[in-house]
Amino acid sequence: MFRILTVSAAALALTACASLAPYGPQTGSGGQGYAEQRIESNRWRVTYSGVGAPAPVAELALRRAAELTVANGDDWFEVVQRYTDGRPDSAGGIRPSLSVGAGSGRYSGRYGSYSTSGVGVGVGLNFSGPSPTTTTLEIVTGDGPPPDRTAVYDARGVLETIGRY
Repeated sequence: MFRILTVSAAALALTACASLAPYGPQTGSGGQGYAEQRIESNRWRVTYSGVGAPAPVAELALRRAAELTVANGDDWFEVVQRYTDGRPDSAGGIRPSLSVGAGSGRYSGRYGSYSTSGVGVGVGLNFSGPSPTTTTLEIVTGDGPPPDRTAVYDARGVLETIGRY
């Protein structure tokens, strides 16, 4: 029992170490943070790489898109393409699982024959830590009244809402 508790505590400690880093630029290949590439004068590719659930990483990508929009002197941006690389359960942690199985068989051999049947139940725990998650947005920025489309964001409104990390 002590051994199970020790392994569980170690797994939890490792899980706690891998978390979303503070907001900022990516500090190297494979690191966490944002990176951007200007494609045209009003078109950008914004990538945010993090660890954990996809939703917070996607919000930080939107935050960076809003920052670029305002820095470029524009009022709004439209997400024209969006890619998310990460599992919905990538936040990690302890996830229990249960499996049930049944089977039967018949054996005939030199010393006779017999049949078997059985039912099994298994319980497992997954101690995986958070997985890498990346969101990439391709945005087009503009000034003045925003177009009436669902993927258009008011840059200053995004910064007021998401900029409080």
